Amino acid sequence: MKMTLARLLLCAAVACATPLARAAATPADSHITAVTVYADRAVVTRTATLAVPAAGPLEIVFANLPAALVEQSLQVSGLGTAQATILDVAARATYLDFTPNERVKTLEDELRGLQKQKRGLDDRGKLLGEQQATLGRIETALTSPSNKDAARPSLEELTKLLAFLGEQRDKITAAAAALDDQREALQAKIDAATRQLAELRGGRGRSVKNVTVRLAAATAGQLDLSLSYAVPGASWSPNYDARLRAEERAVELTYQGLVRNGTGEDWKDIALTLSTARPSLGGGAPELAPWIVDVRKALMDKNEVDLSPFVVSSGGRAKKPARPAPATFGSGMQEEPMFNRVALAAAPVEQDAAMQIATVEGATTSATFKIPTAVTLAADNSTQKVGIATVKLKANLQYQSAPKLRETAFLSAYVTNSSDYPLLAGAANVFLDDTFIATSNLKTVMPGEKFDLALGADEGIAIKRKLVNRFSEDTGLTSRYRRITYEFLVTLTNNKKTAEKVVLKDTIPVSRDEKIVVKLLAPAERELSTKEAQKEITREEDGKLVWRINLQPAEKRELPLKFSVEHPADLPVAGLE
Repeated sequence: MKMTLARLLLCAAVACATPLARAAATPADSHITAVTVYADRAVVTRTATLAVPAAGPLEIVFANLPAALVEQSLQVSGLGTAQATILDVAARATYLDFTPNERVKTLEDELRGLQKQKRGLDDRGKLLGEQQATLGRIETALTSPSNKDAARPSLEELTKLLAFLGEQRDKITAAAAALDDQREALQAKIDAATRQLAELRGGRGRSVKNVTVRLAAATAGQLDLSLSYAVPGASWSPNYDARLRAEERAVELTYQGLVRNGTGEDWKDIALTLSTARPSLGGGAPELAPWIVDVRKALMDKNEVDLSPFVVSSGGRAKKPARPAPATFGSGMQEEPMFNRVALAAAPVEQDAAMQIATVEGATTSATFKIPTAVTLAADNSTQKVGIATVKLKANLQYQSAPKLRETAFLSAYVTNSSDYPLLAGAANVFLDDTFIATSNLKTVMPGEKFDLALGADEGIAIKRKLVNRFSEDTGLTSRYRRITYEFLVTLTNNKKTAEKVVLKDTIPVSRDEKIVVKLLAPAERELSTKEAQKEITREEDGKLVWRINLQPAEKRELPLKFSVEHPADLPVAGLE
């Protein structure tokens, strides 16, 4: 019968009557089997299969783990035929004289080779500089007055020497220019290799941590030991492809996760889980400090210290921010306590990537998405896109337009998240069927909540706004008044094969002075007072008029807008067009 690993704490092991002798350390041949990625870190699970030869003490070492490993997050569990007790877990930092990561070591060797080439080019540059200086000394000697005993060169010899010096200078100048080009190209390679090396090193470098697990085996057998730990340098963020299926009146939303691994460890064929929990925020809300007001002292003694957290004066208020509670790793992460017994997860079943759907598990404070297929992600800080789900949501389509500003209809889809997936805030690529039309941003939407998607301009709804008439006239019998009347005509045409709803907005002037009177002539004020008319047109605050028009296929509608502005003739008025 298969026996499981007993879950006992260290205090229970210490309470044993017979002390255990310390066993020789055995390196664990472990590999990463599962990773849970959060917004700013990852929890990595390593598994090692051990053969326990006999009862007695056992010390297992998980070597060369990331130096940035969070020791407080260490968790150990196991399953097997060997009955054993976990005594303790310890992590120790180790500094190596070599680079444990092969890809990093290869890049370091490449960088050393590039730097050696750079030193060779620098030496070549120094040599060219010395040659240039030697030519200068020769030219100085030729042109300087000679001693009376020394033979003076003839004019022909002097001409040949000067020509030789000019030729050599040209060669040196050309060689220096070519050398500069080589230096520039080599420096670009060195910079690129340095940046890539920094990304590959992540939190690792030449410093690692070794985790030692001490066990007390009661019987021989096989033991599958799992070690999990948190490590920074990993993250994920949501990304969406929203495709409007106009004929179906639905939005096909493809939910994806952009995952980055900069932990220093490659993830190969691992079970990936994405979590919405935010452990960096801590477990509780921050506590507010008292807000104290007091009289500002005109002059403080140089040895006196003002211990008031806040000082408020007539000149202003300075507020000290509340100190947040210390961050506690693990809050809301739904991880099991240390030394729990868990069964190792079965290998995920391969599925077609296009049909991949993550399993969503909701918790009190977060949700997790279990990616159904195995994932491989190198520790090079590159971003990899993994599919979470594709859902089809019913959409209420509606066009918005403000033709006074732009004679264009903009399509929006009003959608209810009828899926089980919480949609986190993120960027969205918007498609009309399979044609890319715009980029947008999606706010956080929980299951059952409503949201809208801006789908860009659609020329299928034609909108024209025309100034039909504008005329001025003088009015009044005893006093002279000026009245300006504006008349516009907005034309809507539905060139689509389906009936569409258009919400159109326009404005009339708003008077800020009682001497300036604005009257709406068309549509008439009395028409807007009926309930039937208000279904199609309403007058809102600040002079806004809103039409809600249902356009049938090929239908054309004309919407008149007419108003007047009247004021004393001698009163200057601003804001009129």
